[in-house]
Amino acid sequence: MSHMIWKGAISFGLVHVPVQLYPATQSEKVGFNLLDKRSIDPIGYRQINKRTGKEVTRDNIVRGFEYEKDRYVVLSDEEIRSANPESTQTVDILAFVEAPEISFLYLDTPYFLAPDRKGEKVYALLREALKASGKIGVANVVLHNKQHLAALVPVGSVLALNTLRWADEVRDYNELKLPSEDPKKAGVTARELDMAKKLIDDMSDSWDPSAYHDTFRDDIMTLVDRKIRAGKTEEITDVETPRESRQSAEILDLSDLLKRSLGRGKGKAGGRSQAAQDDDEAEEPATPRRRKAGTTKRAGGASARPAAARTTASRKDAPARKRSAA
Repeated sequence: MSHMIWKGAISFGLVHVPVQLYPATQSEKVGFNLLDKRSIDPIGYRQINKRTGKEVTRDNIVRGFEYEKDRYVVLSDEEIRSANPESTQTVDILAFVEAPEISFLYLDTPYFLAPDRKGEKVYALLREALKASGKIGVANVVLHNKQHLAALVPVGSVLALNTLRWADEVRDYNELKLPSEDPKKAGVTARELDMAKKLIDDMSDSWDPSAYHDTFRDDIMTLVDRKIRAGKTEEITDVETPRESRQSAEILDLSDLLKRSLGRGKGKAGGRSQAAQDDDEAEEPATPRRRKAGTTKRAGGASARPAAARTTASRKDAPARKRSAA
């Protein structure tokens, strides 16, 4: 289990729920150390005085608030904590709101809250009351000397605390050049909208986070393992030039694009519709010149499937492979 990083209480009205805070996520990103390529020695992180260029020890580092250009007010950790000592020890609930009202744009970092000091009963009471109401708590909390807005959310048997971004931290999308919300003004026809909704329905599935993987990290770890087994731990090897990704044909007719897409996603029965198969057959090159570019001859004289058809088949099988791997 991860280490506890904070201890305090959830507070709403006169109720206090003693809790301990734990991180709810862990980083699985690929990390690299900086090395001296001449000796493979690690390159350390030095904290340097930007004016003198000299290294500064941790004992001589303080926090400063820049109130004017290059002018600071120095604050100690004790002064920062004393500014509002009550808020540093509580998840102070300000209101309860319907969960869908909080946009995912505001979600930041999740944590777990566990009961502390014989607070199991009141913890369970709050958790079950939130479940029954369908609401979540909006609260203030101070973590790492910084105040956060947060959402208190029941997740199974645990209460999760998800820090939220402040309103001025989320940019106004009205600054962007966007098509009209009126489909007609945006040039979207009713037929195109119906096909798009059908495509979404065909590709709909229940949420299973284990079905999705960081393929970049997987590929890097495979490469690292292969170099370790080959004894090439300190060598840079030549890499083949990546093949240029296949560009799809430019299809100017949105209806045609949607029609071709239908059935290529995951259908409810796991198969492709006859209409989609008919579309693929219609895409087969019709002239000798196009066939030469799209097909190859096997030793027996039979034509191999076009690359587009092979790619389509691999895409269709991809969701099944993910589920079986999970």
